[in-house]
Amino acid sequence: MANQKFINEAMNENHPQYSIAIHRQEDLYQRRNDLRSQFGRDYTRIIFSEAYRRLKHKTQVFFAVENDHICTRSEHVNLVESISYTIALELGLNTELTKAIAVGHDLGHAPFGHGGEKILTEIAKKHGLDKFWHEKNSLHFVDNIELLENNNHDLYNLNLTYAVRDGIISHCGEINQKYIQRRKDNIDLYNYEYAGQYNPFTYEGCVVKMSDKIAYLARDIEDALTLRILSLEDINQLKKQLNQLSSYQFHSINNGSIVNYFIHDVIENSSIEKGIGLSDEALTIMKTIMSFNYKHIYQIKRVEVHNNYVSLILNAIFEFLYDYGKKENFIEKLKEDKTNYPKLIGTYLQWLDKYALFENVSRKKEYKNKAIYNFMSDSLALEKSILDYLAGMSDIFIIQVFNELISF
Repeated sequence: MANQKFINEAMNENHPQYSIAIHRQEDLYQRRNDLRSQFGRDYTRIIFSEAYRRLKHKTQVFFAVENDHICTRSEHVNLVESISYTIALELGLNTELTKAIAVGHDLGHAPFGHGGEKILTEIAKKHGLDKFWHEKNSLHFVDNIELLENNNHDLYNLNLTYAVRDGIISHCGEINQKYIQRRKDNIDLYNYEYAGQYNPFTYEGCVVKMSDKIAYLARDIEDALTLRILSLEDINQLKKQLNQLSSYQFHSINNGSIVNYFIHDVIENSSIEKGIGLSDEALTIMKTIMSFNYKHIYQIKRVEVHNNYVSLILNAIFEFLYDYGKKENFIEKLKEDKTNYPKLIGTYLQWLDKYALFENVSRKKEYKNKAIYNFMSDSLALEKSILDYLAGMSDIFIIQVFNELISF
C-alpha cells in the first residue's frame, strides 16, 4: 500500500528547512561512534528520561491502579507511536521523527489525567500563574526539567531538536480537524498562548497530532466496557450508528478495528495540497465516536466524583508546601520536618536542589542544567516550583504522599 506521496516533504537532510528542524538550543554532548540520527538521539533521550518512566503510573482516562489492563498514559504514548509510524512509513515521511515526537508528547501530563490538569489550572490561576495545559507543560519538561547524565555523571537538560519540541507542543488532539497542513515558519515555541494555536512545523508532527486522537477513540471505550461503565448493548448501539453513516461495515467496535479504519483513511486522503487528513465520512465517524465518549464516559457522575477526590489531594499538597514558603528560612524548616514527611518533603527538597537558586547557596557541581526557580528575583518562584513538582508526579506516588500527610 506504500504510496510514498510525501517522500519529498520528509524532514530529512534533503529538506530545505532541515537545518531549522535539527537546531538545538545548546551544543549537544557527542559520544564517539554514535550511530543515531539527530531525531534518533532525541528518541532515546526521551525514553531514558524519568518523566517517560513515570507514564506507566499516570492516568489516561480511568484511574484503576489495580487493573493491569486499563490504559495508562504509557500505553497511550506507545499506541500513538505505533499509529504514527505506520502512517508516516506509508506516506514516505521520517519515521524517526514521528517516533520521537510521539514518545515525548505527553510527558507534561498532570497526575490523574485531564481531571488533574483542570485542578492544576485552578491552583495556578489562584496563585497568579498562567493556565496549566499539558502540551506547553510537556515542552517545559523536555526543555527545563528532564535531565540526563554524561559520562562524568554531570546532569544536563535534554536539549532536543526544534522539530521534536515543536511536535510536542503542537500535538493537541482535542480539536476536530479534517486536514492538518503544516506551517512553514519556525516560531518561538514559548509564544504559544493556548493549545492548538498553531499547526506543527513538520508533516511528521501533523501525523502525530492526527494519531493522538485515533489512539484514544476506541481504547477509552474498551476500558469503559472493562470497568462496566458501558454495556455490550451500548457498544452495539454505537456500532449500528456507525454502520449507518459509513460505507465501511464495522463488525466490532474495538481498538484494532477503529485504528485500522482511520489509518487507511488518513493514508488514502492525505495530500501535499491539503495536508494530513480524513475523508468526510471518517471525520463524521470520528465526531460520532467522540460524542458517544463524552456522553457515556467523560461526563458521567463517576468522573465528577473522581475529580473532587483529585482536587482534595492536589490542593492539600500544594497548600502544605506553600505554607512553608511563608516562613523565614523555609528551607531549614522543611529540613527540620523531613523526618516526619520523608516522601513529600524529602523529594521536594531534591527538586529544589536540581532547579532552584537561593541567596548564598551554591548548586551542587554535578547540576549543569538551567536553574528555573530564582528565589532571589522571582516573587512566584515558590508557586512555580510546587506546581511543577506536583505536575511531574505519578498517580501512585502522589497518593503515597497524600497518605503520608494524613497519617498519624
